[in-house]
Amino acid sequence: MSGESQTLIANHRSPKADHQRQKKAEVKLQVRNIRGETAGEIEARDDVFGAKLNPALIHQVLVGQLANRRQGTAKTKTRAEVAGGGAKPRPQKHTGRARAGSIRSPIWKGGGVTFGPSPRSYRHNTPKQMRRGALISALSGKAAEGSLVVIENFDIAEPKTKVAARALRDLGAGPSVLLVADGASSDALRAARNIPRLKMEPSHTLNTIDLLNHRTVIMTVEAVRNVESIWGGRFTRSAQPEGAAAGAEV
Repeated sequence: MSGESQTLIANHRSPKADHQRQKKAEVKLQVRNIRGETAGEIEARDDVFGAKLNPALIHQVLVGQLANRRQGTAKTKTRAEVAGGGAKPRPQKHTGRARAGSIRSPIWKGGGVTFGPSPRSYRHNTPKQMRRGALISALSGKAAEGSLVVIENFDIAEPKTKVAARALRDLGAGPSVLLVADGASSDALRAARNIPRLKMEPSHTLNTIDLLNHRTVIMTVEAVRNVESIWGGRFTRSAQPEGAAAGAEV
């Protein structure tokens, strides 16, 4: 291939490379202090806070997580399991009444149940990549619609519930709040846990259900960085231990 052809190909591919570089640009998130005032902004990974919304994936993961919460212990008794009913209640003929062989028939009061529930598993084995993708999609959706509030820290003036509630009002929290306050003191978290419709959890336990069930998500800057380190970048499986690899070679 001549040098002129290689130059043309390179020039043809350069816009695509520029587009990829622009796609990897970071998302800017506004940061507030505990009083709700703007304190600046931070750059966050776009593959965590700027991903494309995927409603179908979110729905599939949501159904799986809700199914996994079911105990599956509902049980009814069939006519064979209900106590009694061993004797024929009346003669077969000459009574003028319907034929009956047991008082525990499903059509009798106190009888067994036909096609009732029995203990079973509702387990959905959702792949890890799908769970990760749904969480990132939901988190990016919160950031895009302005329901994600990033704060410097959750250091309230006094460890009291009314002080924590006032801080949430200053931050513009909605009727339900998910607080991811990594780095906050135990006194501050204890003061906020009694607020109605407020759920607190660390960043490493975030899940799609909690993100969808709460109108506002409040995260500290430390929580944002922890989320980036956990779910940012391409998904890769953990490396195989050296001992296991050595054993496989033997």
